[in-house]
Amino acid sequence: MDRIKTGVIGVGRLGRFHAQKHAANPGAELVGVYDADAKRAEEVAREVGCRRYANLDALLADVDAVSCAAPTTLHNEVGLQILGAGRHLLMEKPIAATSKEAKALVDTAAKKKLVLQVGHIERFNPGVTALRGIEVHPKFVEAHRLAPYSPRGADVSVVHDLMIHDLDVLLHWMGHEVERVDASGVPVITKEVDIANVRITFSGKRVANLTASRISLKRMRKFRMFDENAYISVDFEKKRAEIFKRVPPGTPKALPIPGADDHDLRVLIKRTRAKKNEDALAKEVDSFLDAVRSGGKPEVGGLEAMVALELAEEIARQCQQ
Repeated sequence: MDRIKTGVIGVGRLGRFHAQKHAANPGAELVGVYDADAKRAEEVAREVGCRRYANLDALLADVDAVSCAAPTTLHNEVGLQILGAGRHLLMEKPIAATSKEAKALVDTAAKKKLVLQVGHIERFNPGVTALRGIEVHPKFVEAHRLAPYSPRGADVSVVHDLMIHDLDVLLHWMGHEVERVDASGVPVITKEVDIANVRITFSGKRVANLTASRISLKRMRKFRMFDENAYISVDFEKKRAEIFKRVPPGTPKALPIPGADDHDLRVLIKRTRAKKNEDALAKEVDSFLDAVRSGGKPEVGGLEAMVALELAEEIARQCQQ
């Protein structure tokens, strides 16, 4: 298997992790990194054993695909430069600062027939991947993503910073047929909204209630789904999923439930905590390289990321009213 020549653009906290995963991936040859902060780029290049490029065009000339973890405000400008050079792109989330900019990236990638994957990393969380191959048709969803305050990401609203993770997963399982959005939010510490809640109504009277906060005392990242016959719980923090499903009539009860009928809910599948060596970012990079190699559809394509961003924009707009 020929290794794909790769690079990483923007090697701050998250970009450094991307560089590490590229360097460790047997299907990639990490050629180099680029960052406006030359000292930082030199440190990361030395750490992962690649070249530090002083010029972005020079890096793009030497690679086939890149991860971009530049600041969100630069995603459109840098992304168009990458795609314009004919290079496949794994763009960190959100895909761009605005949905208009996101569309430009999506259209350019499609025109040039390039892979554009977006780093919505929760799609590679073991709690989510455990449900692959299992039919999920929720009628009601409740999600909480709570975190203590951190200056990182505080330049945007909590909707774009944290909630967008759950919006991407929600749209993945519920589809894109959004009929109504009712949101509210409050700035508490920063000038942007720090805590937000939204009720989203989908076609078929399906409803989702999402809360995101970056001013909580404890961390929580839970996603619960309900339909007529099952309850599915995903704990992103503990990296596990559980499915409780109605059992066929007449199934013996291991533990009788007071007041329950013959269709009571039982544990059908229980996914325990992920193994310590399970690495969502490594899987994300590997998935990107597989799409580049095969020419197939990426796990989280640019169009999906754009739709999630459009929904985030509407939620943020209502929160600011």
